[in-house]
Amino acid sequence: MNLKIEFEQEDDGRWIAEISELPGVMAYGTTQSEAEAAVEALALRVIGRR
Repeated sequence: MNLKIEFEQEDDGRWIAEISELPGVMAYGTTQSEAEAAVEALALRVIGRR
């Protein structure tokens, strides 16, 4: 399954990563790669509960 991760940097410098195909799956990180790792882990948990 390929899901697109969208990134945005907040005004305070934090990064937010979101997977719009999975409602509510978003995560913050101090770096883009940290946010990516966090949102991937959350997505796996959400997919696993389906």
